[in-house]
Amino acid sequence: MTETHITQTGIVKVPTGIEGFDEITGGGLPQGRPALVVGGAGSGKTLFAMEFLVRGALAYNEPGVFVAFEETTEELAQNVASLNFDLKGLDAEGRIIIDHLRIERSEIEETGEYDLEGLFIRIGLAIDSIGAKRVVLDTIEALFSGLSNEMILRSELRRLFRWLKDKGVTAIITAEQGNGKFTRHGLEEYVSDAVIFLDHRIENQLSTRRVRVVKYRGSTHGTNEYPFLIGKNGFEVLPITSLGLKHAASTERISTGVARLDTMLGGHGPYRGSTILISGTAGSGKTSLAAHFASAACQRGEKCIYFAFEESESQIIRNMRSIGIDLEPWSKSGLLRFEALRPAQYGLEMHLARMHQMIREFEPQVMVLDPITDLMAIGSQTDVKAMLVRVIDFLKSRQITAFFTSLTSGGAALEQSEIGVSSLIDTWLLVREVEMNGERTRGLYILKSRGMAHSNQIREFLLTDHGVELIDVYLGANGALMGSARLAQEASLAAEDEARRQAVERRGAALEHKRKLIEAQVAALQAELASEETEFQKAIEYEKHSDRRAQQDRSAIARMRQAEELSLSKKG
Repeated sequence: MTETHITQTGIVKVPTGIEGFDEITGGGLPQGRPALVVGGAGSGKTLFAMEFLVRGALAYNEPGVFVAFEETTEELAQNVASLNFDLKGLDAEGRIIIDHLRIERSEIEETGEYDLEGLFIRIGLAIDSIGAKRVVLDTIEALFSGLSNEMILRSELRRLFRWLKDKGVTAIITAEQGNGKFTRHGLEEYVSDAVIFLDHRIENQLSTRRVRVVKYRGSTHGTNEYPFLIGKNGFEVLPITSLGLKHAASTERISTGVARLDTMLGGHGPYRGSTILISGTAGSGKTSLAAHFASAACQRGEKCIYFAFEESESQIIRNMRSIGIDLEPWSKSGLLRFEALRPAQYGLEMHLARMHQMIREFEPQVMVLDPITDLMAIGSQTDVKAMLVRVIDFLKSRQITAFFTSLTSGGAALEQSEIGVSSLIDTWLLVREVEMNGERTRGLYILKSRGMAHSNQIREFLLTDHGVELIDVYLGANGALMGSARLAQEASLAAEDEARRQAVERRGAALEHKRKLIEAQVAALQAELASEETEFQKAIEYEKHSDRRAQQDRSAIARMRQAEELSLSKKG
C-alpha cells in the first residue's frame, strides 16, 4: 500500500524507504515532483536512486521505471546485487522496468531545436505499461552532453521537469557535480523541487560520506550534513543533529558483575539504560571491569555488543581468562558480539553510523566501548565529544546500558576526562594508581552516580584469578594504606590483637587458678564447719540423752523414796 505524508503546508510526500533520509526530510520526497540528486563520481547517486525505486516497489507497492543513459541493464543488475536487490526478478514481476538508452554526443546536433519527444514517448510507454509511480533518470549529463547553448539547455530542462510533473510521477534525476558549480551546467538545481547533495570526501586520509538537503520547495527539512553508509542493506542515513532529551528513565537496576561494586552503587548496581564511565591510566584494569560488565549481561540472558579499538576479539578472550572470566561461550552463543577495529579505519561520523547500524541489527541491551579516548586519533576533542553525545542519546532512546572506558594520561587530573564527556555520564568510576614502598597498587572510587546513594569510600582494586575484587583499604594515621603496606599493617594489627588475646588468656588462667584455690579454701572451711556442726549436734544429743537419763534417775529415786515412806508408815 502506498504510504504518503502531508506536511502542514500541504506538500504530499512519499517515503523513499531509505532509513534516516525520510526522517530528515520530514517524510520523503515531494509526491509527483522531480528531485535532483547531485554528487561527484563514486558518491552513490545511482545506488540512492535505485534504492528509492526498489523500496518503492517492495515496501510501498509503487512500480517504477529506471532510465539509464550510461550503464546497461545487466551492469545495473550486477552492481546492486550486493545490496540484495533482485532487479531481474522485479522486472519479471512487472514491478520495475529498466530501460537503457544509449546517447552519443556526436549524434546530437543543435539545429535550432532540440526535441525530447522521442524520450518522452519511450518513458511514457514504460510508465503506462506498469502504472509506474516512481521514475529515475540516470544521469542528466548524458542526455544533454551535446548541448552548449544555455538557452536551449535551460528550456529543455524545464520541459523535461514539467513533463515529469504532468505525468504525476515522483522522479529522481541524478546529476554530476560541476567544476566550480553545484551541478555540471549550473542550471539543474533551479528547476528542481528538491535537491539532494551526496558528498564523498577524504579528510586526514579518512573516507566520509555525507548527504545534505540543499533545497526542498514548500517544506521544512534538515539543513545539516548527515553521514551515511552504503552497506549490505543499502543506504542508511544517520540524522546526527536530531538530538532530544525525551527518553524514558528506567528504575530497574542491573549488576556490574562485581558484587562489591554493586554494593557501592546503592546496593543494586547502576540503572538500566544509564551510561557508566571508568577512567584510569594504562594497565589500571578498565578492560577487566568492562569484561565483567559484558559477562554479567550475558549471564542475565541479555545481548551485549563490545566495540574494541585496541585488541582483537581473540586477544580479549585470552586475556580475560587470566582473571577467571571466560567470554568465549557467550561469543559462540551469540549473546556477545565483538566489533574490533582500529579507529583510523573510518572517520568519526562513519564510526557513528556503523554503531547505529550494528546496534539496530543486533539489538543489544548492553554496549561496551573500549576505549573512547582512541577516537581522539581521528578527530578533535570537540568532534569526538559531539559524536559521543549522539551515541549516548541514541543508546538512551533505546534503553541500552553503556559502559565506556577512558584512558587517562599519566599525571593528568583524574577528575577530568580526556574528551570532556564526564558531564554526560550517569555513573563515573575512577581507578587511581598509588605507588608506595616500591609497589604500585590501585584504588577505585565513585566520583558520581546520578539518582542513587553511593559510597564515597576508596576500595582497593585487585585483579585476581577469579576476577576483579574490591576490598577495604586501611585508614591509619598516615592516610590510606594499600597493597603490601596494608598487609603489613594488618599483620601488625593482628599481632597486637594476638598479644592482647594471649595477655587476656593469661590473666584469665591466673584468675581461674585463684578462683580454684579460693574455692578449695572455701570447701575446707565448709568441711570444717560441717564437722564442727556435727560435733555440736552430737553434743546436743548427748546432753539431751543425759538430761533424760538424769530425769529418769530422779524419777526412779523419787519412786523408791515413796515406796520406802509407804513401807515405814505401814510398819509404824
